[in-house]
Amino acid sequence: MKKIYTTFQEAVKEIRDHSTVMVGGFGLVGIPENLILGIVESGAKHLTVISNNCGVDDWGLGLLLENKQIDKMIGSYVGENKEFERQVLAGELEVELTPQGSLAEKIRAGGAGIPAFYTPAGVGTPIAEGKEIREFDGREYVLEEALTADVSLVRAARADRFGNLVYNKTARNFNPEIAAAGKVTIAEVEELVDPGELDGDHIHTPGIYVQGLVEGQQEKRIERLTVRQEA
Repeated sequence: MKKIYTTFQEAVKEIRDHSTVMVGGFGLVGIPENLILGIVESGAKHLTVISNNCGVDDWGLGLLLENKQIDKMIGSYVGENKEFERQVLAGELEVELTPQGSLAEKIRAGGAGIPAFYTPAGVGTPIAEGKEIREFDGREYVLEEALTADVSLVRAARADRFGNLVYNKTARNFNPEIAAAGKVTIAEVEELVDPGELDGDHIHTPGIYVQGLVEGQQEKRIERLTVRQEA
């Protein structure tokens, strides 16, 4: 059985100043929003955060930005956050941008124990500056190093008490890779069930990657509402 936390604040107690934290999600979909709020309340600072993006101005990882808790952000997309832009231009935030596919593979490789890999993405651009370039079959590839974290935070729809996780549709996104790449992984789940209640063929993250669980409901905000215009 995994550690079951009763509060989100308790679940993030391993995150201290200068920790490296991976956070699942894509936009606001599949983010562990209550665990992020737990970090906000903890006051942990000088964090390095690895995530596809940094939330929006008033929600998700954007709250950590507003609270000046992040020193460095490693991600692939930053277009929905004005405070992110302001901090970068002011020299208050270090940013390492990575092609989205490379970011996913860097995280996956970290969870698989693979230290580095070659990819054509980024060759001939600033992404490749200072990195090893090799040629395979007449094409150049850049060496990208794997990513791991002190703590990984993920969001799942259901989990059993052994830590097996099931994600809901597109909320799966980066979560399985991030769950595997943390030294400690904490999962925020909507429904916690007894062992045997999950279909073994439908488990997305095996419990071996998860150290702790906390149950709670989400606000589930919509990042950008788009509706069909009436005729």
